[in-house]
Amino acid sequence: MITVIGVDPGLAETGIGIVQGSGFQIGRFAFNVLRTSAHSSLSDRLHSIYSGCLEIFENQKPDIMIIEDIFILDKYPKSAISLGKVCGVILLAGAFCKIPVHEIPVREAKQILTGNGNASKIQFEKSVRNMLQLTRPIKPDHASDALGLALIGLLRYDVKR
Repeated sequence: MITVIGVDPGLAETGIGIVQGSGFQIGRFAFNVLRTSAHSSLSDRLHSIYSGCLEIFENQKPDIMIIEDIFILDKYPKSAISLGKVCGVILLAGAFCKIPVHEIPVREAKQILTGNGNASKIQFEKSVRNMLQLTRPIKPDHASDALGLALIGLLRYDVKR
């Protein structure tokens, strides 16, 4: 069995999903969201994300990390810069813990789990919920997205300890 951690980066909320298993056999899973306050400075928020990830990575000892790749929305180009900074501290925490990392574009993740690269967040969450055999929606969205990324890691990557 391997442990895969999925990370959906965000400055306000960073989703963390952890899946343990092998292929289509899921042994256990968990999810969490690291939240930062908009009233805090950028450096404090990034430190909080880094510290939270580092603590989770050290406790869970994942074999692999799957992180959503950075994307740019034409409407909000500055958000990509912030997202890049968030990804940087997450990748740094992963490197500190010697976790191999794969970055997956959001459309690719949607294609893998739903069969549609343009699937909505609701469709993606339903696919994740179905794979985990859950009846209640996974909230917040960042947690569901992170679990989806972890599931992709479990299904796609052959990891040997």
